[in-house]
Amino acid sequence: MPAAPFDGPLLAHSGLSPDGSDGEPLAHHLSEVGGRAGGYADVFGMGAAARAMGCLHDLGKAAPEFQLYIRGRGSSPDHSTAGAVAALNAYGKRWGKLMAFGIAGHHAGLANGAAESDLTPLVQRLENFGTPPGLPEGVDLPDPMVVRRSLERFNAFGQALLARMLFSCLVDADRLATEGFYARLHNQPVERGCATSLATLRDRLEGHLAAKMATACGKGAHTEVDRLRADVLATARDRASLPPGLFSLTVPTGGGKTLTSLAFGLDHALAHGLRRVIHVIPFTSIIEQTADVFREALDDADAVLEHHSAYDPDAGRNAGDRARPTGKGLDDEARDGARKVRLAAENWDRPVVVTTAVQFFESLFSNRPGRCRKLHNIAGSVIVLDEAQTLPVKFLLPCLEVIRELADHYRCSVVLCTATQPAVGRRPDFPRGLENVRELAPDPPALYRALKRVRVRVEPHPLDVGTLAGHLAAEPQVLCIVNNRRHALDLFEALRQVTGEGGTVRLLTTGLCAAHRRRVLADIRDDLARGRPIRLVATSLIEAGVDVSFPAVWRAIAGLDSVAQAAGRCNRNGELGVGGGRVVVFMPADHPDHKPPPALREYVDAAAPFLTGTEDPLLLDTIEAYFREVYWRRDGTGGLDGAEVGGRRGVLPALEERASKLDFPFADIAAAVRLIEDTQVPVIIPYGPERGRVMEQLERLEWGGASPGAAARALQPFLVQIPHRARADLVARHAASPVRPDLYGDQFVLLVNEDLYDEVHGLRWADPSFRRIDSSLF
Repeated sequence: MPAAPFDGPLLAHSGLSPDGSDGEPLAHHLSEVGGRAGGYADVFGMGAAARAMGCLHDLGKAAPEFQLYIRGRGSSPDHSTAGAVAALNAYGKRWGKLMAFGIAGHHAGLANGAAESDLTPLVQRLENFGTPPGLPEGVDLPDPMVVRRSLERFNAFGQALLARMLFSCLVDADRLATEGFYARLHNQPVERGCATSLATLRDRLEGHLAAKMATACGKGAHTEVDRLRADVLATARDRASLPPGLFSLTVPTGGGKTLTSLAFGLDHALAHGLRRVIHVIPFTSIIEQTADVFREALDDADAVLEHHSAYDPDAGRNAGDRARPTGKGLDDEARDGARKVRLAAENWDRPVVVTTAVQFFESLFSNRPGRCRKLHNIAGSVIVLDEAQTLPVKFLLPCLEVIRELADHYRCSVVLCTATQPAVGRRPDFPRGLENVRELAPDPPALYRALKRVRVRVEPHPLDVGTLAGHLAAEPQVLCIVNNRRHALDLFEALRQVTGEGGTVRLLTTGLCAAHRRRVLADIRDDLARGRPIRLVATSLIEAGVDVSFPAVWRAIAGLDSVAQAAGRCNRNGELGVGGGRVVVFMPADHPDHKPPPALREYVDAAAPFLTGTEDPLLLDTIEAYFREVYWRRDGTGGLDGAEVGGRRGVLPALEERASKLDFPFADIAAAVRLIEDTQVPVIIPYGPERGRVMEQLERLEWGGASPGAAARALQPFLVQIPHRARADLVARHAASPVRPDLYGDQFVLLVNEDLYDEVHGLRWADPSFRRIDSSLF
């Protein structure tokens, strides 16, 4: 039996006063969220739909049950389904349903349309709900005739992406409006956005580039490589006035792609009224290197947002890592509404964003509010896909479809920025490739000939760590890149034994936090510049975004693109002349922890004939042939869209099959599109030299005096990402501890047993009870 009408003001959020006098009126919240969401979606021409969603999203809060709950009586009712039903009634079975997905899921996430998952299917929620309450006085919905723009110009994939984009507008608007209300209530600042304009950043970049050129010329160090980099930069900037769309920047590693892509991005954005530059780096790399380059070049730390998956509060949930609420618990945001503003989710509101491919692409297929809230800020952007050849082959076709949609419908320009251009262009044997991709670099084949800096040799016999260590010890300055952390650790120890005390051996893995890696890389660069012995063992993280130049590089066998990236760390500036660098490719001996991981095996097999059967395996034509081989192997088995979605293969078929009724399987797709299968979660390291900074941020979190988003950004240099189960083990054995779990859940987990982190290896989590002998002495 329905509750009696509530006699009192309708509130969206409670305030500090027990009588509710300083609570937020529901009409105010609905109107504000509608206005914000509509403004976000105006960028891609869907403002009316998003405005309607904002006005309806919390309609269920007008029910007497919710008004009693918010005043401390009763449990949390479902308050989002009412708005979803109202959207269906007002805007019809297609537009209304598309909007209903986001309204119904604005707390727990986008559910499947009809199929069962961990979230109640949308159809079931709509069918089981009765009559929604009326809109509060003062809240006006957009005219249905304005909202009902044709969906026919979108294919099935495009309709699903539009639903996510509208969902993003709603979630971000709701979170920011709520955050603003509580900030005003507590007289606290809201730490969002950046006031620096793109024009100012472009001017600062020009000054930085001019200063670099003047310094090189003044020292007489202006080399042929510098001249070629300047030519690449000038040509790309000259083409920034071209109409938005798809571009490529095909330049060998060391040819200045990073700053060239930023310069093009800023110029192109200013020429066409775009809003930001988003630089997407391969998931195997360390993004702080590129972010640091941008901060220095733009002379503005606040304008550059560095964002990976570290603090996404729901990033790992699709893999089944945590239990999720169902039924009425879907909408429990706490009586004061504060739970949703304690999530450290980023919304990409800065002019320059540096992120990972995992963060970028998984978010575009996600169903979770924390990951999706930033999506609307991708619209109207220049997107640079750095090392685009690393697009995950298993998800290649869905990723290409996303790129197409962003360019066609969301005012984006996408730059495929590569040293080894993948064969993703449309052609007769690959009809689903990209069309009308315009090159920004001057004559890429000529650039490759002019910037040829290495010779590649393949070691004929497999090498165990002892033999490999002997080869490396004979090199005064050498980099060795292997395929996994265990191999790196074993080789590092073997090499230290061979070289003894007098040999400088260093280790670089993701076990080091970013602040620590910066120090290690600074020392490595200093050793290289001064001609001191240096033998560096690293995982593939060094292959993208890390500016070092060794005379010799050894690379455990991998795909041809990885070999090319490794070669980019050799004779990088041409200081040894044409072909003066040496790259040696080797096969690790048969050891269970040292072989190429299964995910790399097919790339190794595809690369083998090109490594042994061609004089120069790094020529553009050779690499394109290699990618065609990789794609052909996958395409024949449907492997270019290989995710299992609800029991069948393929994201695109799953959407096309359900397009007629818009019963899109959002939850199933989010669970399936995992670029990295093993979910990684962050541990905060109280890193010695900067321990004070870490503890200051944690203290502010402890007392509830910090914005979670601001704290997450400040703590990012002190994180190590480890498997979810490994972190759970650290917490269970009291080697790590969540910070204020009552407020933040498990977003912030601090390493308590600091003996697990050392200056050489970084974090070693295999034995959480480990204690150094010296730390146990009194």
